[in-house]
Amino acid sequence: MTAPILRRLPDLRAKTADWRRAGETIAVVPTMGALHAGHLSLVAAAKDACDRVIVTIFVNPKQFNTPEDLENYPRTEADDAQKLAHLGVDLIYVPDPDQIYPDGYATNVSVGGSITDVMEGPFRPGHFDGVATVVAKLFLQTSADKAFFGQKDYQQLMVVTRMARDLDIPIEVVGCETVREASGLAMSSRNLRLSEDQLARAAALNAAMREAAAKASAGAPWAPLEAAARKTLAESGFGEVEYFDLRCAGTLEALETPARPARLLAAAWMGNIRLIDNIEVHQLKS
Repeated sequence: MTAPILRRLPDLRAKTADWRRAGETIAVVPTMGALHAGHLSLVAAAKDACDRVIVTIFVNPKQFNTPEDLENYPRTEADDAQKLAHLGVDLIYVPDPDQIYPDGYATNVSVGGSITDVMEGPFRPGHFDGVATVVAKLFLQTSADKAFFGQKDYQQLMVVTRMARDLDIPIEVVGCETVREASGLAMSSRNLRLSEDQLARAAALNAAMREAAAKASAGAPWAPLEAAARKTLAESGFGEVEYFDLRCAGTLEALETPARPARLLAAAWMGNIRLIDNIEVHQLKS
């Protein structure tokens, strides 16, 4: 059975108030639609954790850096609703634009410091402000107890977690494992825009990351590993590699070796599609 789709905030709040009166817990899975197996795994985790599950679908204009990227982002609401029907979602919130950004809207949520100054931050100016703003609104509008995000957007996960903590929003942010294609490529709505040839070539990103991570965990210095990976990606058909970084898992500080818990994070272009990924790097044994 397809879950009801609500588009107005008063209708959403009336429904969540009923759930609260019944003593039920609420989970939210914020998305921009074009749902794939990665999103559906978040929904499954939310179903296991809470009594009620809300999936939000909102293509947020504030987190796109170019009008073309916003225009080209896939919008598949009917298909998304069918996918969610099989998972027993209680409600799909697809807010009309004025429910998020009404006339005269003038407030921006910005997370500063080391977790936004690196990687995605310089390459996508204003992106994290857009993410933090819309997610803060969705947290408050849904009054959820838990929110579920994929670790594929690891830096975003850290930003959202910090935002909720700093603003005292009473919600637990839960990060879930990245879901991957059989080739290892991280699932993403953007993958829909890759040709078959590009899709095959794109698998080289995760392969290069896994190779570099294994060698770093064995004690190899990072600089030559990064250089070798960039060369491999260029030979595999990637264009610009924006970053291929070994970073502290907790602070995103750059590391030369995984002497503490670490992540390898990368962003690279396949044709005109920007792909990101990250993986855990096993800590170097002392």
